[in-house]
Amino acid sequence: MPIKSDFPDIDLQVTDIWSFLFNRKDREFPDDHVIFQSADSLSRQYTYSSLRQSSIDFGKGLKSNFNFRKSDVLGLFVPNDVEVPPVVLGTLWAGGIVSPANPGYTVPELVYQLKDSGAKILCTHLSALDTARKAAREVGIPETHIILLGEQRDESRKFKHWTLIRNLEGTARYRTPKLDPKSDLAFLVYSSGTTGRPKGVRLTHFNMTSNVEQIHAAEGWLTWNGTKTPPNSNIPHPPNGQGDKILACLPFFHIYGLNCLVLSPIFSGVHTLVMSRFELEKWCSLVHNHKVTFSYIVPPIVLLLCKSPVVEKYDLSSLRMTNSGAAPLTRELVESLYKRKGVRVKQGYGLSETSPTIFIQRWEDWWSAVGTTGVMVPNLEAKFCAVPGSGEESDGSKELPRGKVGELYVKGPNVFGGYHNNPNATAECLEDGWFRTGDVGFLDDKGNLTITDRVKELIKYKGFQVPPAELEGYLASHPLIDDVAIVGVDSLELGTEVPRAYIVPKNRALVSPPSSSPAQQQQQQQEQEQQQQKHAAEIVQWMNAKVANHKKLRGGVKFVDAVPKSVSGKILRRVLKEQAKKEFRDEEERKLGRARAKL
Repeated sequence: MPIKSDFPDIDLQVTDIWSFLFNRKDREFPDDHVIFQSADSLSRQYTYSSLRQSSIDFGKGLKSNFNFRKSDVLGLFVPNDVEVPPVVLGTLWAGGIVSPANPGYTVPELVYQLKDSGAKILCTHLSALDTARKAAREVGIPETHIILLGEQRDESRKFKHWTLIRNLEGTARYRTPKLDPKSDLAFLVYSSGTTGRPKGVRLTHFNMTSNVEQIHAAEGWLTWNGTKTPPNSNIPHPPNGQGDKILACLPFFHIYGLNCLVLSPIFSGVHTLVMSRFELEKWCSLVHNHKVTFSYIVPPIVLLLCKSPVVEKYDLSSLRMTNSGAAPLTRELVESLYKRKGVRVKQGYGLSETSPTIFIQRWEDWWSAVGTTGVMVPNLEAKFCAVPGSGEESDGSKELPRGKVGELYVKGPNVFGGYHNNPNATAECLEDGWFRTGDVGFLDDKGNLTITDRVKELIKYKGFQVPPAELEGYLASHPLIDDVAIVGVDSLELGTEVPRAYIVPKNRALVSPPSSSPAQQQQQQQEQEQQQQKHAAEIVQWMNAKVANHKKLRGGVKFVDAVPKSVSGKILRRVLKEQAKKEFRDEEERKLGRARAKL
């Protein structure tokens, strides 16, 4: 039987995002309350009322300048900026769809998303303008349809700043169109799959508003005036009677940031400081100086907070709580950070396809349920099904009892309706409203989810998805390579999974054993290792120039005789993962041996 959330169902609003945020009657905070403020330039800020007006002005400008209509797509290719919210909300006011892209994308990666989404307008930043122009030219977006946001302007004045996109005609005929919240899209976010091509996740207005309400019902402790804290806990109220303050350091183009750091603060009224990018010392200084009470983070940030000496310079005691998501976090790191700086870390779990949050650790459970990703949000159902065995596929029909390890399926109002232009991928993961997450885990007797593995073969580098097949596609074209497989390996240094390439070289001498006498074998082996290092460095450099930062081969290259495959030709990644673990153990033993030799 499907498992329902332990939270009671809530009466979800069926409305578009604009109305949900700006036409509400239950708002507690005043119009002049600051919602977003730039952490880099504090004078750049938006109150609730100025955000609303700026968004409407931009929405009208889209209609007036570009004949922007309902369901037209605006591509968003920018780093974090305090101006992202009004651009997003203005596009939604106009009835459009926002498709955010990683500003670290290369031209081919951006071209693919712009083509697949059918973007009509591209909003970018001066720092990303060169890539944006090249990609726009390739897909046929005219330069007049490229607009800029951010503090810096285009000195040539060729590209308009978003604040200049206005209804100069002064006509009153522009209105927000009538939308069906359950069928009309608000966002088209791209989530990479094991097929090698990113997939457009179709998220409706109702998907997104439902998840905002689900999150706030599950943990409504963040408030604009700081009046709430969990009862019977040691978690304090915000300092000096202030309201809560969120430090936004995660990317807005990611679904995690998009819903939790763009939409949710407008709903709750919580003052949000926006960082253009994460920098450890700056993050610490902002917490220290602005008495920040909450921050959404990821495991690599937790690792830095545990180990970096710079952290000792700052008082982080104003942090009531932090929330780590995008990848699993170990109990050891949670305990280590609390012991070092008194910073509490809880976890959550979600996917782009679920808008994103489906499990969330309650504030009061952050210590007792450490290591889990918490409990199911309201209005959600889950079930666990048998994990595919060797040579067989699971269709979700063999449901397992609660507590057994299985593949997680979920059903609820925040679950997406399908992939864009990809009915086959949709059919593989959606049936009768049930979404097959591809993640494996179990639910304990208190309702807490523990993720143990992934059916999917995605590598998660600092929360960003890296599809092995996409990287394999690039490497297969390299003249030095006969065959290749990509797997994720754990990096102790970075505190995350990183891609490693196992390569069958065209020059088989790179992997053939020495054939001469024992006296010459050592020299031949040394020469072979030198050649391997040379070729590996060349391949890594070649590859890293073709992909975004999070897809780089940080796990290096290993040369092998053959890539292990099943009879059907499927790469046996588990075999390579076991090989990677052995290589890791061997390397650690060598390091230990060298250390002992020095003694």
